[in-house]
Amino acid sequence: MRFPNGYGSISKLKDKPRRRPFRVRITKGFDDDGKQTFINLGYFSNQEEAIQALQEYNSSPYDISKNQITFSEVFNKWSISHFKNVSDSAITNYKNAFNRYCHSLYKLRMKDIRLTHLQAVIDNCGMAHPTRAMIKTLFNVLFKFSMKNDIVEKDYATYVDVGHREGKVNRKPFTTEEIQTLWDNVDKLSFVDTILIMIYTSMRVGELLDIKIENVHLDERYMIGGLKTKAGINRIIPINKKIEPFIRKYYEQNKDCKYLITNAFDRQMQYSNYRREKFDNIMEKLRMEHCPHDCRHTGISLLNSANANPLCIKRIVGHSSQDITEDVYTHKSIDELIATIDLI
Repeated sequence: MRFPNGYGSISKLKDKPRRRPFRVRITKGFDDDGKQTFINLGYFSNQEEAIQALQEYNSSPYDISKNQITFSEVFNKWSISHFKNVSDSAITNYKNAFNRYCHSLYKLRMKDIRLTHLQAVIDNCGMAHPTRAMIKTLFNVLFKFSMKNDIVEKDYATYVDVGHREGKVNRKPFTTEEIQTLWDNVDKLSFVDTILIMIYTSMRVGELLDIKIENVHLDERYMIGGLKTKAGINRIIPINKKIEPFIRKYYEQNKDCKYLITNAFDRQMQYSNYRREKFDNIMEKLRMEHCPHDCRHTGISLLNSANANPLCIKRIVGHSSQDITEDVYTHKSIDELIATIDLI
């Protein structure tokens, strides 16, 4: 079929058997001799599909480079701007979801990805609900970015099913005897003090590992950190006087590093390494059965038992409250949080 000059062309490739032998090219420009130069629009199973694609392009021309961009390329373009505005732990989560579970999508054009592709990643990852939810979160942000930049026309990530959370996790706070055992082993087992830090601040393990040296204010006895919710991110975390020596030790030890808690290479310690090499190892040696989040649950329980002000508890642990109307903590409120945390 012959098309008008500059309209584009369709040709059937016969060099080898192909599932989509009909190649569609559109005119990119003209060389010095006046001959047309082309760029591939795509490959199609039959001539009718090829004609339709060429007609659709000419009726509403679009950026071919966006039409060809792959899942990996979208991730790279999106991360350049997005990673500037999120925490290091969030960046780690996004990278883990991309690097560990999305290999089957890497080379697919974003415009060709359908729900079946995305759902297959979720169904075959073999991970629990939190990881499946994180993968879907990655899909959501990449498709939102692609919609915004006219790379795709439909957000298939919305329809991905990650299933239900596998039952409610029963949190078991450390007993008074177990807390004393932790204190008794501070000088005997490395990183036992990090468990006490989490108990006496009610921080999540990810929040502790994400604390930066620049956000530790020893003289004022507070840190700035936190994850997850609006109320939890970049909150004031008062330093209980009992664990202040531990914070000071890590501060002096890692003051030339970026993070308060680091690995053997002076880099941020990852959750998986901390859990496997530090926390679980300590629990085994002390014959305790706990997960890291039990530390946070223990701290909240201790504050409640000490009859701490409920509003102060919510501020310390990063829970939202309709009673909190100020976005900026005053010096007085910081002192109140420190007095509250010292109750335990």
